[in-house]
Amino acid sequence: MILASQSPRRRELLAFIEPEFRVIPAAGEEHIPEGASPEQAVLALSRQKAEEIAAQYKNEIIIAADTVVTIDRKILGKPHSETEAAEMLSTLSGRVHSVFTGVCVIFADGSAENFAEETKVEFYPLTAEEISAYIATGDPMDKAGAYGIQEKGAANVKGIVGDFYNVMGLPVGRLARVLRGRI
Repeated sequence: MILASQSPRRRELLAFIEPEFRVIPAAGEEHIPEGASPEQAVLALSRQKAEEIAAQYKNEIIIAADTVVTIDRKILGKPHSETEAAEMLSTLSGRVHSVFTGVCVIFADGSAENFAEETKVEFYPLTAEEISAYIATGDPMDKAGAYGIQEKGAANVKGIVGDFYNVMGLPVGRLARVLRGRI
């Protein structure tokens, strides 16, 4: 089994299901189809990653995932600057947003399963000082939507509806069911 991701969070979560796997990150260019919904975007991105690795490693189970945060029909990727992180966190402040993770599993026999999971997350209202202090930790800079629910960003979360692990980047329960009987 190969995890086509360099995310330490996905590595940790996949180990809940299967402790024996290799990590070989996909390196290709990611392309979101024009006009794609957040769900369609993560389905396409996870499929692209899985297919890239599957082309190199035949007869292996390949798992790839991609996660986006979305609010007001806008996808919030990873911030490129502290200013962009502050804008994202201000947008999320006091509101409910969606986290979509797309997962693509390509099995050794060439069959594939591609699915997306949505989790709703509500943030507490955040002051400018709270946003600045959180950004100063460095945590927001490598995460979609400028926060990590499993780290210091947890203090901003009022509640969630859906799979907690999906917000971390891998819907463990649903993936376990897809893999059941195949590993």
